[in-house]
Amino acid sequence: MARRFDRRRALAGFGALSLGALLEGCGDDGGKTTGDTTTKTSATTARLFDESSSCTVTPEETEGPYYFDADRIRSDIREDREGTRLRLAIRVRDAAGCKPISNAVVDIWHCDALGLYSGFEAASTGGPGGGGGPTDNEKYLRGAQVTNSDGIVEFVTIYPGWYRGRTVHIHAKVHLDNATVLTSQLYFDEAVTESVYKREPYSQHTGRDTFNSNDGIYDERLLLTLRKDGAGRLGLTTFDVKS
Repeated sequence: MARRFDRRRALAGFGALSLGALLEGCGDDGGKTTGDTTTKTSATTARLFDESSSCTVTPEETEGPYYFDADRIRSDIREDREGTRLRLAIRVRDAAGCKPISNAVVDIWHCDALGLYSGFEAASTGGPGGGGGPTDNEKYLRGAQVTNSDGIVEFVTIYPGWYRGRTVHIHAKVHLDNATVLTSQLYFDEAVTESVYKREPYSQHTGRDTFNSNDGIYDERLLLTLRKDGAGRLGLTTFDVKS
């Protein structure tokens, strides 16, 4: 269930807010989200992250032409989009001391199984638009969450599709207080992608022309750690940021 939220106004006050308080203020109990029963980051998920004692600042990457503030605080961002379920867990840490950062806003967006971006469906298929603001009212596969005490957020989405000129990826931003401290992208192992793309609806979209090996933006340091998660996949990554 989407919750209307003025992120620009609230970012300045996030230092004093927990995710529970935020959701309570929006009329939610902080638990289940429609269509998904794993909206809270579990202790089991937290244990899947490594306990490395050294951190390297996560590389910045281009924002791309299809970003807009969708103004939706939610964990399940799928709406009506079909595809292989992807549970995405992102941890945010202070790069100076490897300590988790709570109350950071993590904002993600990506294309659907056939390469379409909400807000820019025409541009996604070679039509007008892109870079100048949304051209339609769709907001699927976009959303934000606030990190818990372990610095972790979880999203339920689908495995992204592809479009010409780019390898498979997810866009992400991290906001602390009233500042954006990271804009980056996440990438996928090609063997996993090949397996996923053999199934519907991905198999409808043929002629993929760009892979990790020939994408000019791809950075192997931003590869997700992927594992099977029931019939879907679980993706894990850590963003180490300058706080």
